[in-house]
Amino acid sequence: MPKQSPSSKRRGRLLRFGAACVVLSAVAGYVVVQYVAGGTGDPGCRVVSADGTAAYEFTPEQAVNAATIAAVGTDRALPERAVAIALATAIQESALRNLAHGDRDSLGLFQQRPSQGWGTEEQVTDPAYAADVFYKHLEKVRNYTELPLTVAAQRVQRSGYPEAYAKHEGDAVLLAAALTGTSQATLTCDGRSVATTATAAGATTTTATGPAAVRTALQRDFGRAARLQTDDKDTSSSSSSSSSSPPADVPAVESGERTMMLPVSEDTAVGGRSVDERGWQLAHWAVANASALRIERVSYAGREWVSGTSDRRWRTTGSTSAEGVGAAAAAGGGGVRIVTAQ
Repeated sequence: MPKQSPSSKRRGRLLRFGAACVVLSAVAGYVVVQYVAGGTGDPGCRVVSADGTAAYEFTPEQAVNAATIAAVGTDRALPERAVAIALATAIQESALRNLAHGDRDSLGLFQQRPSQGWGTEEQVTDPAYAADVFYKHLEKVRNYTELPLTVAAQRVQRSGYPEAYAKHEGDAVLLAAALTGTSQATLTCDGRSVATTATAAGATTTTATGPAAVRTALQRDFGRAARLQTDDKDTSSSSSSSSSSPPADVPAVESGERTMMLPVSEDTAVGGRSVDERGWQLAHWAVANASALRIERVSYAGREWVSGTSDRRWRTTGSTSAEGVGAAAAAGGGGVRIVTAQ
């Protein structure tokens, strides 16, 4: 068998090296694409359809942003369809991440451009602001609830890829149903605590936890229409909480050391939603924020979610009758119970 010449050996090594580089580049490209699309890492959160035939998995970071988008939509008394359109748009534009980069000067969840009048850089990277300004533009689209989702989203976004939003409609509809409360006990997270949270600029900041942090987050997301009253279950004094009550246009929250109760009644069921829908919206919102705010338990309508359980299911703890829950809420004894780690 003839021996290979030195030049042939070098060519062979170069070819093998080149092939290895191609493989590594492909793997790296796949990882980058999956990261942008939200496909890497342990999802941590899951939403399922009411009949259990469809599911969408996502990360705690994405869950917090999705819950904010839904809360702002219901705060504006918009229908579930509007929330689904907004969620599909944010999934396509940023994979529900508050990005500090994009095409030209595009930023944030919806990749809004300050140079095009969407707001300042600081504003469009504030998830609550970004969602609110998206909805303002969506409301100007005539008969948007009757349009195909991708058409309605495109009339707001004016993207170079007008059909891209359609592929996210199924996931967005699942999320919207859970986060507006029309589906019950369908959103779960593993609830593992996180000490930091990513900012739009790419840095990390320490996340406040406990009842005070829950109060701040409720005010951030439900700041206009919600009228939440919290029963203090762990302290007999209400003077300290009343002295620091938030303005009338934000949720008022009083809490004990670890437990807070968010009463649900006709007064808090905004946007034409039922009492039970409002309750499940708040319950799912709390679970979506569980990792960031160190929420350990959420209870509503005889069902309870507990952080750190392997099955991540809502467990039955009592009666799940919607009539019973509504009656209890009307009497001041029903609502969403949240227990934090501190």
